[in-house]
Amino acid sequence: MSADLLATLVLVAIFVIGVWRPVNMGAVALVAAFLLGTAYFGLDSDAIISGFPGSLFVTLVGVTLLFALARANGTVDWIVGAAVASVRGRVVLVPWVLFALAALITGIGAITAATNAILIPIGMAFAQRYRIHPMLVGLSILNGANAGGFSPIAVYYTIVDGALDKGGIDVGAGGIFLATFLFSLALNLVAFTLFGGWKLLGRRETTTPEGGAPATDDTSGASGTSAAGTGTAVLTAPAPAPTRTTGRPHANPQIALTLALLAGLIVAAVGFGLDVGFLALTAAVLLCVVFPGHAKEAANGIAWNVVLLIGGIVTYVALLEKVGVIASLGDGVAGIDQPLLAGFLILLVGALVSAFASTNAMFGVLIPLALPLVTAGHFGAFGITAALCVAASAVDSSPFSTGGALVVANAAEEQRDKTFRSLTVWGMSMIGVAPVAAAVAFLLPSM
Repeated sequence: MSADLLATLVLVAIFVIGVWRPVNMGAVALVAAFLLGTAYFGLDSDAIISGFPGSLFVTLVGVTLLFALARANGTVDWIVGAAVASVRGRVVLVPWVLFALAALITGIGAITAATNAILIPIGMAFAQRYRIHPMLVGLSILNGANAGGFSPIAVYYTIVDGALDKGGIDVGAGGIFLATFLFSLALNLVAFTLFGGWKLLGRRETTTPEGGAPATDDTSGASGTSAAGTGTAVLTAPAPAPTRTTGRPHANPQIALTLALLAGLIVAAVGFGLDVGFLALTAAVLLCVVFPGHAKEAANGIAWNVVLLIGGIVTYVALLEKVGVIASLGDGVAGIDQPLLAGFLILLVGALVSAFASTNAMFGVLIPLALPLVTAGHFGAFGITAALCVAASAVDSSPFSTGGALVVANAAEEQRDKTFRSLTVWGMSMIGVAPVAAAVAFLLPSM
């Protein structure tokens, strides 16, 4: 049996075991990486564990710890109250406000991981408080980050443009940005429809009775009790309500410091390119030192099960990259004689790998694979570039990517399993849907 086939079958087995038995899929993936790496590829444990995503580990731990502190000390209540005020109680606008914010932050130069780490915990807290489907909020932020990810100064576009320059090819930055933005906008409209967005029409958040849940004026008639994917939001018991009638607490010194640290995190991540995980961890440690009252409670809020899940899967995929399985798949695709099939398979491989590994890295791999198809005259440079950008980024909603992992980690505890399953279905469907849509929208017209 070839290494490519064996590695693919083992990956399928990891998912089957994780669904079939109540065992963390990440633990299964780590075991699979160890057994396959040592018994078949002859690697030692150091080589295998080198693929563990240390940066992602720090990001998940730092961000979930910081926002666990922010929840405990009332800062999230304060931010959520401000968000309600900004939309004048129109809950239906919230997902689109988050989409626009994510596009703006990423579009001005923040890496997608930083944007997600900044907005997802706040957005998910809003979803819990005001009974919006967590998938709708999470996907609005993820799609918004992709919408801004290919602006002329964004990180994604910088990587793509650099790879094109090496091949002596130039595409218009404005055209790529417009094409990817519109695709992400359309994708978010689909998510808005599937996860109860239209049910929020006519629903307003009004004043909050002392000690009670947020009062709503719901004229849409939505019960909000249907399962995911039916177009009706899944509702659970709302989180504890704010203590003030305005929906947010007084900004005490602890809240003021937390807000200042969050603002500093945004400036340092966006303006200076510092690692958002370490920034969040630094802010969390400082908060615990100055205000230790919530330190123990916040430490329990770190989503260790999500850390294990994502870390294990990414480690297994990194093993496949190390032993050349990923490169072998790409080379096989590049050698196909039929241009349309070759182009589509490159999109498919990009979507598949990006769902589990670094999207940034995939652009550096996919563009060189696609350049021969451009120089041979099979596709226009704009068409295949736009298609690759869409196919490789749309799958960032996978729960095995940083953004998807943050959505799961910041969902209400009682909703995490359901959110993980729903996000897995959405993310895995994007592996097929995004390449097909990108091929139809961009590849075929450029032939």
